[in-house]
Amino acid sequence: MQFSLLLPQKVVFGWDKRSEFGAIAAELGTAAVVVHGSRTLRTSSLWSELMAALESHGVQVVCELGIHREPTIEDVDAATAMVRSSSPTSDMVIGIGGGAAIDLAKAVSAMATNQLGESVRDYLEGVGEGLSIENDPLPMLAIPTTAGTGSETTKNAVISVDDPPCKKSLRSENMIPKIVLIDPELSVTVPQSVTAASGMDAITQLIESYISSRATPLTQSLCIEGLKHALPNMKRAYVDGTDQAARTAMAYAAFLSGVALANSGLGMAHGIAAALGAYCDVPHGLACATLLPIALRTNQTASRKQQVILGKLFAKNPHLSKEDAIAASISHVEALCDDLSIPKRLRDLGVRKEQLNDIVVGSRGNSMNGNPRVLTDEELYSILEEHW
Repeated sequence: MQFSLLLPQKVVFGWDKRSEFGAIAAELGTAAVVVHGSRTLRTSSLWSELMAALESHGVQVVCELGIHREPTIEDVDAATAMVRSSSPTSDMVIGIGGGAAIDLAKAVSAMATNQLGESVRDYLEGVGEGLSIENDPLPMLAIPTTAGTGSETTKNAVISVDDPPCKKSLRSENMIPKIVLIDPELSVTVPQSVTAASGMDAITQLIESYISSRATPLTQSLCIEGLKHALPNMKRAYVDGTDQAARTAMAYAAFLSGVALANSGLGMAHGIAAALGAYCDVPHGLACATLLPIALRTNQTASRKQQVILGKLFAKNPHLSKEDAIAASISHVEALCDDLSIPKRLRDLGVRKEQLNDIVVGSRGNSMNGNPRVLTDEELYSILEEHW
């Protein structure tokens, strides 16, 4: 057996663990760039509590940045310029929020110390100048406020590109945050729609990482562990956002999904979701949720063994026949999507039929490379057309 495993150096997990925020931040430095994404959090008394904790532990906020959508090249370049000119010089980055805020924080931490190119575009996969992150990024503390993206554990930051419309990654193993602080209570005030989209993003990541062509027994065990917590608690967290047990389970599952995808890749649903975001401005988690049943159906022959295991897990019935188990792996996901009011068809996400060709082209990113079934452009277009 052979494998490699990338992880943050330290993970602190648990309800009310934010009480350790100041002391944890002080482990990384004394002059912090703070990147935030949640308007609700930013205007709450909790934000004042967090900032006071930094001050009491000798950590000065030298630059504060906000992001309320997936970061663009322009966002990263502007934020990087601010960080480089901050006084005193920043020696750490804190990302507090959903995937967008943490991705921007990761990108800024890397670009602050790597100045060979004029723009982050020069470092992006597939569209830039092929530059690499050679210098260590500023050490980073990631604090997710949603249970979904797993960005707090991954080695890349997803950046939106206008020309050509696409989403590309800034990627380096050194971009994994040094410390991750996960307090599920921070997700309690997240709107119901965000709870559904982010939670289904985590579930999609767990399932796609499990059936990925690059999966290992170790990453698959993490996926199963995550799904055991996510599946019975996704609807509970959606219905009652204050449910402590459900919020904790989803935060744990989201963390495991990030570790799994960072080490085994994803698949078709995430590949297409990136294109839907770039061309149609569809929120990432919502796109993944709509595409997950489609991806399972498309891959059921290529990932037969894995979907049998998933179906028996979902149905809580180890005695199902192989065919019934495969059917259950799809039907249980479809039922969960129905419970969360997830659209079934691409047109219900605002996708126009004339955009399908562009979506096919835009789906050919790193995520699609892990799909267990190799799809030609013609096959992919036919699948998208069928579900339009």
